[in-house]
Amino acid sequence: MQVKGLVSDAGAETGGGTVAGGLVGLFDDVAALAKLAASSIDDVAGAAGRASVKTAGVVVDDTAVTPTYVRGLAAERELPIIRKIATGSLRNKVVFILPAALVLSVVAPPLVEIILMCGGVYLCYEGSHKVIHAIAGDDRDHDVPAPLAGPATEESVVSGAIRTDFILSAEIMVIALKEVIGEPLALRAAILVVVAVLITAVVYGVVALIVKMDDVGLALTERASSSAQRIGRLLVRGMPKLLNLLSVVGTAAMLWVGGHIILAGTDELGWHGPYGVVHALEETVKGIGALGGALAWSVNTAASAIVGMAIGSAVAGVWSAVERRRERSTTQPT
Repeated sequence: MQVKGLVSDAGAETGGGTVAGGLVGLFDDVAALAKLAASSIDDVAGAAGRASVKTAGVVVDDTAVTPTYVRGLAAERELPIIRKIATGSLRNKVVFILPAALVLSVVAPPLVEIILMCGGVYLCYEGSHKVIHAIAGDDRDHDVPAPLAGPATEESVVSGAIRTDFILSAEIMVIALKEVIGEPLALRAAILVVVAVLITAVVYGVVALIVKMDDVGLALTERASSSAQRIGRLLVRGMPKLLNLLSVVGTAAMLWVGGHIILAGTDELGWHGPYGVVHALEETVKGIGALGGALAWSVNTAASAIVGMAIGSAVAGVWSAVERRRERSTTQPT
């Protein structure tokens, strides 16, 4: 007891109250930092969510095409290959594309808009290319890899899929970067990392579900229950229809997103005429009762899709002419 009293007295004489007050202040600072960190996480998550939504057209197309890479493979190898492709896709985004995009956004921000518009032209071309082939009655998707056959190896499938993914990943990251380019560099980097992880997880998670849908269906058809068998047959029959639906939605989204990127980009770079017409049409329909907002969005979407189809068709026509000329030059005798 005597020792305890001596310690208490010594603490009082040497400013123990000040030490206690300092500790309380330190705890307050820690709490404030924790709140700031939580707020920053919320900001990152919110911005990442908004940026991810802008990539919808590319994401849907990526989701529709990727399952075709495992056609012809043994069922037990489908998920391991999808996992390898997903890992390569994340590496594309975080290791290669993200640093280049961040450096570009610091040293030459206007180039981000130009690169984004080039990606928009590519989206328009991809979308219109699919529409033109559908109208012509060519049901084949020329961008879809052929089923595996013969000596084809998993490594070649994975490497080919990752190379194709690089283009789509670059579009996704540049679209997301454009949405957060006004943020501080560290926050910008954190948002883009979240976008990269989120998009990769969503795309390849959905791909895994789609790929295994028919296996689950086949397993259900072997159950004794008649209801399970019906569900199994629905799943087996439903997968091709789901892929077709995703392809249609992806095509429409590519035309819409690509056209909107080009309209917004030309407006930001100083050519206000095209987007000014769209804005004028939006303002015209905004006053139509409760449906004004929905109508304005529909006008913007339709105008973007029309612009996307027009630009994509022009690019497709030029590319087709170049290919025909190349074929003629290779077939002519020298």
